[in-house]
Amino acid sequence: MKSRVYIESTIPSFYCETRTDLEAVARRNWTQHWWDFKRESYDLFISPAVLDELSDGDYPTKRSVLSLVAGIAVLPIDDQIWEIVETYIGHSLMPVDPTGDALHLAMASYHKCDFLLTWNCQHLANANKFQRIRIINGMLGLHVPNLITPLELLSEEL
Repeated sequence: MKSRVYIESTIPSFYCETRTDLEAVARRNWTQHWWDFKRESYDLFISPAVLDELSDGDYPTKRSVLSLVAGIAVLPIDDQIWEIVETYIGHSLMPVDPTGDALHLAMASYHKCDFLLTWNCQHLANANKFQRIRIINGMLGLHVPNLITPLELLSEEL
């Protein structure tokens, strides 16, 4: 059985990244390598929130980014997820934006994804927050996904 991966919006964004600073280039390369050569080993999922984030605004790679996620299974936002989001925000675990990071974490947790794949290292893939996430998800009786970057799924090769 394949591991379940919730793809947060920074992943397709970095796949199509055009900035040339070293950090952006490294993240783009790691993301492209994982996407092109490793993603088939996993069952991938996104949410309506990911589609909304990627559809918002006018940016040069928008068509490519949306094309990248077309065909990935979209998980439903069940009513219970909004309660989870409120709990995360109420405990100051995530920023006060019910359609942002709290929603991504709630989706991956509620739908029992093994991984939440992201380049958001401030609010999601942050080792300093993981213990609090584990405590709150435990209090809610929720699965705790691994919050990681594509680099961590490539570690066997590096």
